[in-house]
Amino acid sequence: MAAKDYYKILGVPKNATQEEIKKAYKKLAFKYHPDKNPGDKKAEEHFKEISEAYAVLSDKEKRAQYDQFGSAEFRQRYSQEDIFRGFDVGDLFREMGFSSDIFSHIFGGGAGFSNRSGFRTRSSRSINVEDLFGGFQSSGPYPQKGPDLNIDISIDFMEAVHGCEKTIEYIYDGKKRQIKVKIPPGISNGQKLRVSGKGGDGIGGMPPGDLYLTVQVYDHPLFKREGSDIVVDKEIKLTEAVFGATVDVPTLEGIKQIKIPPGTQPNTRLRIKGYGIPRFGKSGRGDLYVRVIVPLPQQLSTEQHKLFEALAREGL
Repeated sequence: MAAKDYYKILGVPKNATQEEIKKAYKKLAFKYHPDKNPGDKKAEEHFKEISEAYAVLSDKEKRAQYDQFGSAEFRQRYSQEDIFRGFDVGDLFREMGFSSDIFSHIFGGGAGFSNRSGFRTRSSRSINVEDLFGGFQSSGPYPQKGPDLNIDISIDFMEAVHGCEKTIEYIYDGKKRQIKVKIPPGISNGQKLRVSGKGGDGIGGMPPGDLYLTVQVYDHPLFKREGSDIVVDKEIKLTEAVFGATVDVPTLEGIKQIKIPPGTQPNTRLRIKGYGIPRFGKSGRGDLYVRVIVPLPQQLSTEQHKLFEALAREGL
């Protein structure tokens, strides 16, 4: 599928609020709604396009995935059905004085369009997105894709950094299932992975749903993650901060020596390029930042006290 810039389609910036996104969609939907443009196929296509953009950007989770992966990879991860699942425009269209039943016409829903789950409208409380884009009709129980399943999994910090393979066990319909899943390097806490076809069973020959894994990453005792960068604290002596020094710092690859420049201030961050976390789904790595901690002495020996008195007389 061709890449689509949903922000550009709705004419909003990438940092737009939900209210701004809703306002933009409402304005465009009013302009291109088929009720206002009967027989205008170009307007109908615009209406479909802006509705897809709004379905993604109005959903917090989908928008986060779109922003993280970009348009092309997002469309690989999300099917048309995924995009429109749970999308509700009934109230919005009522505000504009339109009937949302128009979707059943422009997307080709057919006779069974009014009682399926997924896409919510005014009079038909549940509509399957499969119907929106060329569905089917049936006189008996209608076929439908299996339900999606959601599972939380936990991995440690280093497994998230380097990637790993996990064996996942879960119960569905009273039966235990077991699958192996590869966790890509650089995955972050709270991120979701989609395992296609490992959800609930479909009905009437339709495919199974998908399995979504929400990854929880344990904290590390030394490293703090900031996106693809990591931060580690390093305590140095007061004299080392004043005169400079070469010190050992921990990295993801082991101990590395760095130089502390003379006159380094407390809480200064020193950057080690390329020693961070692999960028998820991309090439390259983030950076490692060493935060310099300079603790002050709480107790002084007699000699140290004299030295500090001398420094004070010199204006330090």
